[in-house]
Amino acid sequence: MESRAPRLTCNSLSRSGAFYDLTYKNKVVTVDGLKVKLQIWDTAGQERFRSVTHAYYRDAQALLLLYDITSKTSFDNIRAWLTEVHEYAHKDVVIMLLGNKCDIATGRVVRTEDGESLAKEYGIPFMETSAKTGINVELAFMAIAKELKHRSSSPDERKFQIHQYIESQKKKSGCCGFL
Repeated sequence: MESRAPRLTCNSLSRSGAFYDLTYKNKVVTVDGLKVKLQIWDTAGQERFRSVTHAYYRDAQALLLLYDITSKTSFDNIRAWLTEVHEYAHKDVVIMLLGNKCDIATGRVVRTEDGESLAKEYGIPFMETSAKTGINVELAFMAIAKELKHRSSSPDERKFQIHQYIESQKKKSGCCGFL
């Protein structure tokens, strides 16, 4: 089991056994000259944490839903997670869909187009990432931080253009896997 929280907070990836614990990390990012504190809770998608995630949804301002591109089951579970998010989270929670392990050359079972289609269906941004190499990890969290900063500083202007921000970063870096 791999945790994505260390990649963001320490620029490293941790691996642990089957009895992996709930990970909690803080990261402060600077967005347009202002510091934004991200408090990151990572369940690594483990079913045993599903009952406690409802409590976290209520207070969450943003959620990153991540699936493994080498696991169809992982991808298929995203709809159930989205149903729970819509049931328990605030209606204005920021949601982003991430397909993880995009660095793997073989073994992909979920096409990029499938992730894009699901994200479009729910009206949420999408990109593919690699917790192992760091591809797009920082960008995903920076996009979320920018959206949260925008909402807190301009609540009447509901929309920071998160889709356009991600697309512009894609063009700058030449990376793929964005929607």
